[in-house]
Amino acid sequence: MKFLSFSIDSSEENEADGCETGFGFLDSNGETVREIYSYPYDGAAIEETGRTFSLDSVTLLAPVEPSKVVAIGLNFKAHAAEFDKELPKEPMLFLKPSTSVIGPGGSIVYPSHMSYRVDYEAELGVVIGRRTHEVSVEEAADHILGYTCVNDVTARDLQGRDVQYTRAKSFDTFAPIGPWIETELDPTDVLIESYLNGEVRQSTSSSDMVFNVFELVSFVSHVMTLLPGDVIATGTPSGIGKMKPGNTIEVRIAGIGSLVNTVVARPEGADV
Repeated sequence: MKFLSFSIDSSEENEADGCETGFGFLDSNGETVREIYSYPYDGAAIEETGRTFSLDSVTLLAPVEPSKVVAIGLNFKAHAAEFDKELPKEPMLFLKPSTSVIGPGGSIVYPSHMSYRVDYEAELGVVIGRRTHEVSVEEAADHILGYTCVNDVTARDLQGRDVQYTRAKSFDTFAPIGPWIETELDPTDVLIESYLNGEVRQSTSSSDMVFNVFELVSFVSHVMTLLPGDVIATGTPSGIGKMKPGNTIEVRIAGIGSLVNTVVARPEGADV
């Protein structure tokens, strides 16, 4: 099942007595959105509102509004080799703030007032489905709602300058997520790709991960409590590279779909 968040034009006739944003899932035909009252967090039943929309008539939003995005560094063997780094002995964690999240079609704003090197990083995102605290690897699957595409946008020059990752990873628009949450996926062997202006740049299976999805959920939950809607970005394959204003970047994950965003210049005179 594919869960999604969407907005609709309030001028539409079928929107006269409803809200402008909503939650839903894709019908089996892949073309119809069936609206629901909320995501089935904590094992809740799926309740439909009775309204449906064609997929091409809605605007997809980021499928979740996480309290935090927990990201994992150097979690692909080839990516660690790309940077001539030793494989980590335990997952390396950092955070991206909720304010960095944008959805499909959103614009990644190049922070030219601070950075001259901004990179894409295609990643498999894990969406947490229930409060998760100190769970075992075996219990982890029961705490996952589903999976999505994430672009862990990074100001690479600032990452090198600061050593720690907060500034490089946290600019507004630096966490595109979407297009939806896929609940039926084997995360242990799924192809993760990125395309810059239509040209493939990354293409690696999640089987190259140092720590798999279930090990990551367990590990993170022993550090911090994960809340419904939180996202774990599980690390990027080799092949990362720079973007510039005017570029289109696509994260494509087999079994989920594709997340496409454009890079735009920071408006002149914008506040720092």
